Amino acid sequence: MKRADDFEVRRQHIANLTDEELYAKFWELTDKVVDPLLELGRKNTTPSVERSVLLRMGVSSLDCMPIVNHCMDHGLMGKGAGHCVYKLSQIEGISIREASIKLAAGEGWDKVAESFKGGKK
Repeated sequence: MKRADDFEVRRQHIANLTDEELYAKFWELTDKVVDPLLELGRKNTTPSVERSVLLRMGVSSLDCMPIVNHCMDHGLMGKGAGHCVYKLSQIEGISIREASIKLAAGEGWDKVAESFKGGKK
């Protein structure tokens, strides 16, 4: 089976572009392809992603699952489990480690939830 060579037809819309214009066109099209992927990453998360974030923050592996579960129970997954830990540490003036221990034990979630109300970040 021979493939029909339609290269000349397909390249007509870019045939007269300079190297600089082709370079710009390439990155413009790349952005169009990647933008939906980035948007999905910003708006969607999973428990495993959130646990991974917590681990990278230095949270104990034993505390990650309870924190993520409490985060889901309080409807805060959209904010991010790591963000919740950071919020509590800022609110109470404690370390990330101390905040993670409290949240894993189920403490402080009311403060964290309240801090996100009214568009506060």
